Amino acid sequence: MNHNSPHRIKNVIVKEWRNTFFNLNSAALIIFLPLLITLQALFGVYMVIRFASADSLNSTLLERGLNLLQSSIPSLSSLSTIDQFQVLFYYQFPLYILLIPIMISLIFATFSIIEEKQAGALEPLLATPIRTWELLLGKATAGAVPALIITWICALVFLTGVNWIGSPDILSYVLSPSWWISLFLFVPLVTILSFMLGVIASSRTDDPKSAQNMGVIIIIPLLLLIGMQVTGIIALNTFNMLIMAIIMAISNLIILKAAVYLFQRESIVIKWK
Repeated sequence: MNHNSPHRIKNVIVKEWRNTFFNLNSAALIIFLPLLITLQALFGVYMVIRFASADSLNSTLLERGLNLLQSSIPSLSSLSTIDQFQVLFYYQFPLYILLIPIMISLIFATFSIIEEKQAGALEPLLATPIRTWELLLGKATAGAVPALIITWICALVFLTGVNWIGSPDILSYVLSPSWWISLFLFVPLVTILSFMLGVIASSRTDDPKSAQNMGVIIIIPLLLLIGMQVTGIIALNTFNMLIMAIIMAISNLIILKAAVYLFQRESIVIKWK
């Protein structure tokens, strides 16, 4: 690594944060939308347990998901039926919360590249001695740090809401190994993956919305996993989630190399003028 690399990367990070957080609209979107996603999940669970009876919940597709969860956590049967369904719903949050870093990373990736292109600020940067990997690492770090911090804050908000809505016993079930794997493995990995996909898309288009559609590659499988788990089609245990984390880490390395390769700086300098 060149001795100037850390300085160059730091400059990119500072520049990205200044451009993003000095823009009121961007800052509000990145800070408040994740909180809205978290509160929406809590409100949805609250409405279900407040107005749905145990019998009505047992007669839905959720019954199979609850039975599968009970088989993996026998002590769950000691809770009331409504509390058991709360645990089932809360068990989906380690996957649901991944929507937050996906959203933030895609916003940083697409707007930091496409808006700079449209403003004519990217070409002078690419004409400097900064290497492509230094530029992408700086931009990725600038997006990853806020994504991690905001996601973890939302996780604390969620746990506070769980403790307020339900009985104290429920919180002990929510803080499962899957919860910690999601927060400290999945969130960083998904953040990097989302950013690199955003970079690949941004290098091929001049429309932020088109580039952000790349997030569908991650979001749709994620929502399918949540749907299959809550309806009892599959059950993600600690081992399965660790395997998924390993696969995701390998995928990140592949996509990182692809992003560096596809981010053709010479072509951008010539064609984006």
